Amino acid sequence: MNINCNGKLIDLSTLKVMGILNVTPNSFYDGGKHKEINSIIHQVDKMLSEGADFIDIGAYSSKPSAEFVSEEEEIKRLVPIVKSLVDTFPNIILSVDTFRAQVAKASVENGVAMVNDIAAGWLDDKMLETVAELKVPYIMMHMRGNPQTMQSLTQYDDIVKEMIFYFSEQIQKARSFGISDIIIDPGFGFAKTLEQNYEVLHKMGLFSMLELPLLAGVSRKSMIYKVLESSPQEALNGTSVLNTIALQKGAKILRVHDVKEAVECIKLVSKLK
Repeated sequence: MNINCNGKLIDLSTLKVMGILNVTPNSFYDGGKHKEINSIIHQVDKMLSEGADFIDIGAYSSKPSAEFVSEEEEIKRLVPIVKSLVDTFPNIILSVDTFRAQVAKASVENGVAMVNDIAAGWLDDKMLETVAELKVPYIMMHMRGNPQTMQSLTQYDDIVKEMIFYFSEQIQKARSFGISDIIIDPGFGFAKTLEQNYEVLHKMGLFSMLELPLLAGVSRKSMIYKVLESSPQEALNGTSVLNTIALQKGAKILRVHDVKEAVECIKLVSKLK
C-alpha cells in the first residue's frame, strides 16, 4: 500500500484525498472556472489547506462526447501551470490526468509525481513503457473506447467480472514494463450506464482480489444528479453519500472537487474501524 512520489513514500493504508484541478474550458462541472494562474493558485491553496494529499491536474475533458484536444494543446495548457504550482507549493504532490505518453512525460519532467490514465494504456501504446521509464506511480482506470465513443460501449455480460479481467490483463502488462506502483480506478461514468455504475459501486469490494489500492471518483457525476433530478452544482451532498459508501467498500483515495467534505467523510468513516 506504499507508493513512491518524488522519493517520498506515501502510505495508502491511511485514506487519502485527491483534489481535482481542471484547466479545461469544457469540463462538466468546473470547465473554464480556473483559467488565470492566480485563480488556479488560489484554488490549489484552498484544496491543500483543506487537506488534499494529491492534486490531479487535467487539460483534456473526458466527459462523454468531449471535444478532441491535440497533444500539443494539452501540453501547452499543462506545463506552465505545473511549473507555477511546483514553484508556489514546493511540497505539492501533483498527478496528471492524461492518456497520452508525451503529455505524461512533459508533465513529469516539470514536477508531476504521478500519472492518472483513464485508458489504462489502451489509447497510447507508448504509455506503459513511458510511465515505467519515468518511475512514477500509475493510476489505471477502466474504460472502453474513448471519451467520444465510450457511452455507446456499455454492453457487458457480467460487468464486474469483465472489469477484473481487464485490470488483471493491464496490470500484468504494466508489471512487464517495470511499473511497480499501481492504483486502480473503476471509472464511474465511463462506458457504463447509470445502473451499471451502481452495480460496480455495490460490488466494489470484489476489486480487493487484485491486491492494489483503489481510487473512487464519483464527485458530482451524473450517476448522482440524474437520480436526484438535479445538476452537478447541486450534487455535493450526493457525492458525500457515495464517497462514504466507496470508503466502506475499500476505496483508499477519493478523487473529488470538494476536498473539505471528502476529508470529513474519511474522518467519520475512520471512526468505524
